[in-house]
This record gives sequence, structure tokens and C-alpha cells, in this order.
Amino acid sequence: RGSFSDSEDSSLSDSELQEAFAKGALKPGLNVVLEERPKRRNDTDGLKQCLAEFRQQLPWVERLDVTLGPVTDPVSQSASTSDAVDPENDFQREMSFYRQAQAAVLEALPRLRKLQVPTRRPDDYFAEMAKSDQQMQKIRQKLKSKQEAMERSEKAKQLRAMRKYGKKVQVEILQRRQKEKKNMLNAVKKYQKGLSDKLDFLDEEQTSSQGNKKGSANQRTKKGPNAKRRYKNQKFGFGGKKKGSKWNTKESFNDVSSFQSKVAHNKGPGKGGRGGKGGKKALNKRPGKRARQKMKNRAR
Repeated sequence: RGSFSDSEDSSLSDSELQEAFAKGALKPGLNVVLEERPKRRNDTDGLKQCLAEFRQQLPWVERLDVTLGPVTDPVSQSASTSDAVDPENDFQREMSFYRQAQAAVLEALPRLRKLQVPTRRPDDYFAEMAKSDQQMQKIRQKLKSKQEAMERSEKAKQLRAMRKYGKKVQVEILQRRQKEKKNMLNAVKKYQKGLSDKLDFLDEEQTSSQGNKKGSANQRTKKGPNAKRRYKNQKFGFGGKKKGSKWNTKESFNDVSSFQSKVAHNKGPGKGGRGGKGGKKALNKRPGKRARQKMKNRAR
């Protein structure tokens, strides 16, 4: 067989490709022969030799190295091995580090005390911070400005929400009023055209107006007048309607208990003649024209 093309190579199976490669019928460049990777080996002797070369025989107080497993878990009363810890579980991993540090502390502290090495920080110990006070002040101011900006944005967000809710309530009230007005106008038109003989819409309007009046009256009684209003009421009276306050009613018209005939016919004490005001003024009243003429004729 001759050389294979690319389309033919793609349609062949693995066994056929191997046979063609063995016969040398494949084009060059299609397959790359990789060299065998070197096998990894654990050279323990070489590692021990390197460790012996850079190891320094120093006392433990100079090295302070402690290699221990995790301390016993007080809950399960058993030391958790590294195989039992799930590396994907953050909590278990951090707790294993914490217990291992605890075990190292429990091992190292008695040895340090035995060597008379102080393990507590003195009261007058002064350690320089990694960052200066000026830098920390700048960081504090920046954090404070960020917090204030967040509070302002939160307040603005709340105000926007309140305005939005207020507009929504106002629109709902206006729509409800327009709907009630439209229904009332339709009922009036139907009544005018004779399509309906019910006047329920008038009763609804009266009840709604009475309800509003009662509500406002209740608010007034609960709230009450202020000190300035109470002072004026005490000084000038409580005001109220003046016009028509002396009009007769059916009950006052039928009530004749306070009727006095002498007073009604100007015959009481201190009363003058007909239409007079009584008293001394009635006696000094000038006589009429005819009486004056008669008096002149008599005098002649």
C-alpha cells in the first residue's frame, strides 16, 4: 500500500494505524515518537547524606524545634490522625492545626521552664509596631469615612423607599377617589335618564361625609385646644354660630308659659302709651298737630 492521506488516517482504527506505522506507510510529521520518561526514585541514602551535611549540632534552646502530632480531642478523647482529616473541610483542617500547636506548647513550655527561659512578656515590654501611628491614623480615618459614606447611602436608600411608598399611597388614594366620583356620576346619569330609581349613592356620600366629620371631631376632642385658644375662649366666649340663633322653632312657638299680657299690651308699670317707651319720657312727649290746634282755639 502507498502512503495514507489525512482523511484516511482519521477514518482508520488504532490497530490499522499501528500496522501502517510498522510498515512505514504513514506520512512523516503525523506521529511524534516520545522518549520514555525517566522513572522517579526515592533516593533515601542521598537525602540522608544531604541532611548530614547541612545539619548543625546545636542545643535545643537555640533551635526550639518541636515535632508532634495533634493533641487529644477533649470531645472524642482520641488524637485525630492526618488521614482522618478531610483537607477540603476548612473547619477540620484549621482545628487539626490548632490542636497540633497546642501539643507543641504543652511539650515546649516545661522544657523552657526547666532551662529557666522566660516565657511571659514583662509588663514594661515595648514592641515597635510594623506600621507607624500616622499610618494607622490614616487607615482609621479612611475606615471612618467609609462607614459614614455607607450610613449616608443607607439613609438615602431609606428616604427613597419612603418617598416611593408615599407616592404609591397617594396614587392609590387619587385613583380610589376618581373611581368613586365616576361611579357617582354614572349613578346620577342613570337616575336622570330614568334607568334607575335608587338613590343609594346619596346615602353613601352622606355616610362618608359624616364619617369624616366624626373622625375630625374625635381628633379634635382627643387633641384639644391649645393654651392660647383656651384663654380666648375664657375671655371672649366660645364663639359659634350667631346668625339665626334667635329664630323660632316649633317647640318655642307652642310654649306660652312665659307669656305676659300686660307686658305684651304695654300696660305694665313704667310703660307709656301705644308704641311708647314708658317712664318720664312718655309724659314729656309733644302732643300732635290737632291737639295743638284745639289747645290754641281754647286759649282764644
